[in-house]
Amino acid sequence: MTTTMTKPIDETKLNEFLGHVINDLSASYGGVMVSLGRKLGLYRAMAGAGPVSPTELARRSGCAERYVREWLNTQAAGGYVAFHPLSQTYELTAEQAMVLADPDSPVFVAPAWEVPGSMWLDQERTIRAFRTGEGVPWGDHSPQLYEGVAAFYRSAYSGSLAQKWLPALDGVVERLEAGAKVADVGCGYGHSTVLMAKAFTRSTFHGFDTHRGSIEAAREVARDGEVEDRVAFEVCEAGSIPNEQFDLVCFFDCLHDMGDPVAALRRVRETLKPGGSVMIVEPAAADSVEGNLNPIGRLFYAASTTLCCPHSVSENGIAIGAQAGVKRLAEVCAKAGLSRVEKVFEDPFNMVLQAQV
Repeated sequence: MTTTMTKPIDETKLNEFLGHVINDLSASYGGVMVSLGRKLGLYRAMAGAGPVSPTELARRSGCAERYVREWLNTQAAGGYVAFHPLSQTYELTAEQAMVLADPDSPVFVAPAWEVPGSMWLDQERTIRAFRTGEGVPWGDHSPQLYEGVAAFYRSAYSGSLAQKWLPALDGVVERLEAGAKVADVGCGYGHSTVLMAKAFTRSTFHGFDTHRGSIEAAREVARDGEVEDRVAFEVCEAGSIPNEQFDLVCFFDCLHDMGDPVAALRRVRETLKPGGSVMIVEPAAADSVEGNLNPIGRLFYAASTTLCCPHSVSENGIAIGAQAGVKRLAEVCAKAGLSRVEKVFEDPFNMVLQAQV
């Protein structure tokens, strides 16, 4: 006869883990509050205003005071606004405003909560994918996903693309300043394309994406940025981009999503001018699982589980995942005939690779 021995519960460890989970649950509730604050204009109404009362903020934002008061309390409890007990007022500090209220700030992340919002709305698709092994194409997700992803990456790109990433590439800025031809593969809403066009006025830019809705939005972004004369967008798969003899081809946080990244890079190699470069921007990741066990890794693994791998699988792909790491990405490049691969920049969120023939 066999018996099952149950290990005794360590109450200290149990309570520590339960507290950890409750913190995460609180944060997920807080994300809903951030989305409300952005869409209702509450953060904008607080930015630069100093301490305000709930009544004053309700007036400024055109919202009902009782709801505003409750929302302010959750913001204060989460450390997203400062609370002044003596005056019973609330204040959005300059630093908090950069993150929550200023869409032109390089650290503006308030729209990012639209992404987990879409994950919840689409979870039945994800559950089906888990159980059947089939994929979920990018275009089958809830519309708020595209808004959230575009706005989140726009902030990151606006503070780094022209200022840090492109200068880190060997010989690329010189070509751009002289007048180069650039492809932005998987361009989404085109923020990366337009930012480059604004920074390098002698160059021309071509954005490609398979999602028609994103391409239509990208054309609006180009019009708003007044760069239509040098920027064009087209619905096109990565493996079918036209042979325009590009000086630079860019993949911004999208190569790992593709069903066949090797075929995409092989086509890109065919379209490069002699001496041309491929810039691959990917989520920062170590080559091992244990190297990615941190809050940022957790964020990217979750996105990879629900968005990146399902799209790649929908294309019968290899699903390398958002945390592929340099070694795996270099292997993909080598299979495509891009044997010169170097990581030229890294910050806590992104890494930049330069690949050449």
